[in-house]
Amino acid sequence: MIRRAALGRSLGVILPCGSDPRDRDDAIAAAKGADLPYLELDLTEQRKILYHGIASALSSRGMPLSKNPLVWGNLAARLRMTALYGIANHLNYLVVGTDNAAELFTGYFTKYGDGGVDLIPLAHWSKRDVFAAGKYLGVPASVLAKAPSAGLFSGQTDEGEMGVDYDAIDDLLAGKPVPIEKKETIMKLHESSGHKRRLPATPEE
Repeated sequence: MIRRAALGRSLGVILPCGSDPRDRDDAIAAAKGADLPYLELDLTEQRKILYHGIASALSSRGMPLSKNPLVWGNLAARLRMTALYGIANHLNYLVVGTDNAAELFTGYFTKYGDGGVDLIPLAHWSKRDVFAAGKYLGVPASVLAKAPSAGLFSGQTDEGEMGVDYDAIDDLLAGKPVPIEKKETIMKLHESSGHKRRLPATPEE
């Protein structure tokens, strides 16, 4: 009954953006498992057009093009944010973020991408809490067993990109002992991502 009340006013949005087709299948399975209504909007072509338009504009001025895969990856996250707000505006809905405590602490989200939301209900949940909730809500075991990934570029995984595992981050946030090298990595991520958790800087009065 609680689950029906919570999800009855919600809408899942699946936004393929040059993504692995298996991610789409898993998203649909997760939505169906949780009895969550959903719609799908493919942003693959829009991503290509915008990326190549930016590259062309820079090249025409002799400016360098970065080979960092995050240029391509973050473009997907920001296109998705734009699409979500477009849908929310039509329905008079709020955009709900999925970031959890571990992701917020390390800054593992795209600024003005998946970080651009109205509400972050999982902000104080550990990654372990998220998996437990997924199991309770009926998310298929095959989805829960996948390595966490934003799917922003081929082969990308959260833990591989961060250089530290979620268990260590959860333990640190819970005040449990963590190997020193992992703690240093986590704190470095936290410190370097501080700008993501603050409002944009303004001139001092």
